[in-house]
Amino acid sequence: MNEQNYFCEGTDKAPQRSLFNALGMTKDEMRRPLVGIVSSYNEIVPGHMNIDKLVEAVKLGVAMAGGTPAVFPAIAVCDGIAMGHDGMRYSLVTRDLIADSTECMALAHHFDALVMIPNCDKNVPGLLMAAARVNVPTIFVSGGPMLAGRVKGSKTSLSSMFEAVGAYTAGKIDKDEFEEYENKVCPTCGSCSGMYTANSMNCLTEVLGMGLRGNGTIPAVYSERIRLAKRAGMQVMELWRKNIRPLDIMTYDAFMNALTVDMALGCSTNSMLHLPAIAHECGIEINLDIANEISAKTPNLCHLAPAGHAYMEDLNEAGGVYAVMNELNKKGLIRTDCMTVTGKTVAENIAGAKNKDTNIIRPIDEPYSETGGIAVLRGNLAKDGCVVKRSAVAPEMLCHTGPAKVFDCEEDAQAAILGGKIVKGDVVVIRYEGPKGGPGMREMLNPTSAIMGMGLGSDVALITDGRFSGASRGASIGHVSPEAAVGGVIGIVRDGDMISVNIPEYKLELLVDDEEIARRMADFTPKKKKLHGYLKRYAALVTSGAQGAILKDE
Repeated sequence: MNEQNYFCEGTDKAPQRSLFNALGMTKDEMRRPLVGIVSSYNEIVPGHMNIDKLVEAVKLGVAMAGGTPAVFPAIAVCDGIAMGHDGMRYSLVTRDLIADSTECMALAHHFDALVMIPNCDKNVPGLLMAAARVNVPTIFVSGGPMLAGRVKGSKTSLSSMFEAVGAYTAGKIDKDEFEEYENKVCPTCGSCSGMYTANSMNCLTEVLGMGLRGNGTIPAVYSERIRLAKRAGMQVMELWRKNIRPLDIMTYDAFMNALTVDMALGCSTNSMLHLPAIAHECGIEINLDIANEISAKTPNLCHLAPAGHAYMEDLNEAGGVYAVMNELNKKGLIRTDCMTVTGKTVAENIAGAKNKDTNIIRPIDEPYSETGGIAVLRGNLAKDGCVVKRSAVAPEMLCHTGPAKVFDCEEDAQAAILGGKIVKGDVVVIRYEGPKGGPGMREMLNPTSAIMGMGLGSDVALITDGRFSGASRGASIGHVSPEAAVGGVIGIVRDGDMISVNIPEYKLELLVDDEEIARRMADFTPKKKKLHGYLKRYAALVTSGAQGAILKDE
């Protein structure tokens, strides 16, 4: 390819060059490939407050390698700050705003290549969706994970704080200990330190081949991340010269690798929303049944928080994502001929990657379980499927039958849990929180954490047509589809109905006879919410959680 950008020659491009003059560009800069740096920096999201430093490093790398960098922004919502109130309705919906706005900026200004700098939950999938649409040479470098906090000599994370709310309410910890959690669980900038959604998606970006080694695991505060950003800036120029584009990298086989590593790492259930949505933009269909097929043959090798007591910094020291992939490859579970942003194949990338700590990354022959970390359940209560992070469920809750306690919103459920109205054996049902019904499919971290904090994690299940934070643990079953708002069976469940959860057999059943279900469905009119603004448009266009909550194309 020519070492110049689209605007550098021709009298017809003189108006554009005059505007580049207004930017202070020299003629030399105008001749070089124009590289868009998509920065999700802001001052409200802890995972993004360091991104300005990474932007400068990327710009330097691009310039050193012969490109002209130009920065433009992407929005970001902090799920933790948005949690538990109406603000959470605006989290998932930003994924599509980010994809749309980045597509607009990239194509309107005819960038030759892009460097995406996301970090938290929706920025990563939103920018991957945009990368597929724009399809110019693109590389990702994330802001990196937070270091774990420490309370009383033990590592902690944000999920510990949410659970401490329940523990304090139940009188299990005193005020001093509660405040110690508040002050210590989030000690640095970065995406929260467990295998939550942000870190899950940053790791899977590595697996997809769109980020360099360490993208998902190098802590935000390490200088190594600045070096990674410089290398990413330099490497995007190599991608441009070789004309390697996102759709050359994000192939069907690459998504199968992502699902496989997802199962081994025990990633957030939100990956079951985001991977199908990204694949859709690549012209690839991923359905929930594929997840179970891959899970059935993929061992779970990692128990990072909230499933265990290891954190992203530990995974990084143990060898990171490449070490996990290399373990999986010992049994032929990785498709190794996929191209990546390194300009090399997966096989070349992971060759020699060592598992440096078998307590963090279990050897392939000594897994936590022979099956993967996520399971998709079906049954009369979820005909189109629902999702559970199986690796974070207590063994005694893998099979559970109990009476329903039904709530039409998260706030009512949270009040009942903290008010002592949920008892051992119950199945908490939270509905009208799906993509359309919420709208926006709110995360239920407050209720799941309250259940755990109050000591009910081995006795109570929670099901919802909403979703969960990656920080949730326990028998937390989300994405129930069809959702209540579109007439799903979850909408006709009544207090006291018995519900059966059987994760090993992938089943979720309402134990009410078919005739009674048919009678209730005949009389059922879903509740409607009065909406305005973006949420009204979103609710009109969004599809089911089983389809990745993508927006209708028509």
